[in-house]
Amino acid sequence: MTRRCVQPGEKVIEVRGLSNRFGPQVVHENLDLDLYRGEILGVVGGSGAGKSVLLRSIVGLQRPASGSVRVLGQDLLNLSDKARSQVERRFGVLFQKGALFSSLTITENVALPLIEHAGLSRDEAEHLAGIKMALAGLPLSAAHKYPASLSGGMIKRAALARALALDPDILFLDEPTAGLDPIGAGAFDQLILTLRDALGLSVFMVTHDLDTLYTITDRVAVLAQKRVLVADTIDRVSATRDAWIHEYFHGPRGRSAYSAATHPHEVS
Repeated sequence: MTRRCVQPGEKVIEVRGLSNRFGPQVVHENLDLDLYRGEILGVVGGSGAGKSVLLRSIVGLQRPASGSVRVLGQDLLNLSDKARSQVERRFGVLFQKGALFSSLTITENVALPLIEHAGLSRDEAEHLAGIKMALAGLPLSAAHKYPASLSGGMIKRAALARALALDPDILFLDEPTAGLDPIGAGAFDQLILTLRDALGLSVFMVTHDLDTLYTITDRVAVLAQKRVLVADTIDRVSATRDAWIHEYFHGPRGRSAYSAATHPHEVS
């Protein structure tokens, strides 16, 4: 097992009493959640539980109906546009489908935030972009290609390189292994783990991938009933007495069922 145990310490994200509504539909109500410095937090939940909505609320793309969101000690909902922009530069976001600009090469995609937000020249930005692409495990041959010519795994790595462009403190990942084959997903998991340790990142990750949860997360938060039902180590979460949690972790497609099928002599 490669994940480590992060002792609760400095909170880099504090969500308190968060509510999100879309017309009559209530997605979140009085939701609380913390992310500690240096940890990898996995956020799971059923379809419609509002996992991506929660991520968007924290990064400032979705203004909640009520509640507070503190990131790196700052209340994002009450900051001026300029002050909020300064905080937002300290986190990177990898969206589920990459969200790369199709008309730009991979180098240009990664260099763009360095030009727009750090004020670097094109040459300086593209030099640093090459470093970020190497960190994300992209081959040199990808530099001058366009997103449409890359595999799903390479697009994920390109989007990760862009998320790392401004040297963030917090990395937000929305379904980072979705659409990847098991080998590619495993390699991406190990890349996130390596980057967390090497760069001192705190990672907020929305995922449904059980292998990812078991391999690299320090804690898992379960969204259900419009709030965070439980947030703890995966062993404690999977042992929680809740019907949805039990089905998720121990049902026909859960890790325990998989272990029983592939290692029958190891399961009592």
